[in-house]
Amino acid sequence: IHLSYKPKGTSKGRVCLIGKGVTFDSGGYSIKPTDGMLDMKMDMAGAAAVIAAFEGAVRLGVPWEVHSIVAATENMVSGHAYRLGDILTASNGRTVEINNTDAEGRLTLADAMVYASKLEPTMMLDFATLTGACMVALGPKIAGVMSKDDRLADDWIAAAGRVGEAMWRLPLPDDLKEQLKSKIADMKNTGERYGGAITAGLFLSEFTEGCRWLHCDIAGPAMASKPYGVTTAGGSGVPVATILEFLA
Repeated sequence: IHLSYKPKGTSKGRVCLIGKGVTFDSGGYSIKPTDGMLDMKMDMAGAAAVIAAFEGAVRLGVPWEVHSIVAATENMVSGHAYRLGDILTASNGRTVEINNTDAEGRLTLADAMVYASKLEPTMMLDFATLTGACMVALGPKIAGVMSKDDRLADDWIAAAGRVGEAMWRLPLPDDLKEQLKSKIADMKNTGERYGGAITAGLFLSEFTEGCRWLHCDIAGPAMASKPYGVTTAGGSGVPVATILEFLA
């Protein structure tokens, strides 16, 4: 899915918003238990956010050229499903050894990021219900933010603060890339248990193609099990408000 908008006047630049669009996540052959699969219709919350934010950007007439991009799929078990030990080749030619088929979102996001980079964006931001590890670190109401671009991260978190969406920046230390090393491919798709949200971010950082980039893991706040504040139970809409404040 690729939606594009250009402002009427002079554009301040080109922004690519990339959303994880896994419409159902069974875990594939690394299959989730029943309880872990019940809410997996929500694994497209990142995609929903960038599509909703796109509509808002058009209505508000934001001064940026905006592209919302989604690589939509399901992660299911079938005779054609990818398997543990498979080597997948990303669209930029990098090879990935699969050591967990339930780490599928980063594979779809990687290709979407390579696609977006060809538009030569001023910046690209991705949004994904990516890791349970981010929820372990930050709880169910706070999104994890990762970027090697301090100014971009600061501007993003400031926008989140103005609209009241809770975000916290996590580091991207290069030494943890050691966990992603593979003997038979350029990299593995997952690292060790500890620091799982960060190694997911480090995986994505290999597909920025030199663009300014920010990653936002919304695994916690994308869905609310019960109401709190202005949020009702179900899909929360995080981080649509922050995206629009950032663009405005």
